[in-house]
Amino acid sequence: MDDSDGGKPRWVRTTLNLDDHIIIPKVDPTAVTCDPEKAVEDYVAALTTIPMDRHCPLWDFHFLNFPTSRATSTMVLRIHHSIGDGMSFMTLFVASSHSTNDPSRKAAMPPPPRRTDPIYQRQPRPPLSSGKALLMWAFSYLVLAWHTLVDGVLLVATILFLCDPHTLFTRVDRGRKAHLRKRFVHRSLSLDDVKFIKNVVNCVCKKR
Repeated sequence: MDDSDGGKPRWVRTTLNLDDHIIIPKVDPTAVTCDPEKAVEDYVAALTTIPMDRHCPLWDFHFLNFPTSRATSTMVLRIHHSIGDGMSFMTLFVASSHSTNDPSRKAAMPPPPRRTDPIYQRQPRPPLSSGKALLMWAFSYLVLAWHTLVDGVLLVATILFLCDPHTLFTRVDRGRKAHLRKRFVHRSLSLDDVKFIKNVVNCVCKKR
């Protein structure tokens, strides 16, 4: 990516050097021994503060060669969002991986969810035998058309001159070279604990 033309980035052809994209960092052995999971989180958090080099392809692999409670090693993949989104790359890498027990067998993709709960079932249309039912049916379509028109007008107005409201998730413009530190934390939950909370709260209907 070249941004020398008036600060506007554009894609250009370049020569790929894998040594610039395959990174095996040296992590503090003391931190790895004390808490390997936190060492991974600290490395990823520090990685978010380092800008990507725009003079080479915007992706790199980081291999952390020390065991954690869930893996013998950890790979951190950093890819610019202009190349693709996270879910697409996760699906691609799962489809391209192989089983460690049987290298000839590819990893199985998770099946699509089956939406069989009553909330996902299509409600039957009430009979239009009476004039009141026919009037309510026509009124519901008028309300739908009105909301669609309002949403379309707001979308065009937002594109032209309106601004998004300020929320806690609104990006703060701190300059082009500012990279705020971000931390990604993961935790493993016991399924028995989840079931216990579900039974106590009674938030899921049991099928009979």
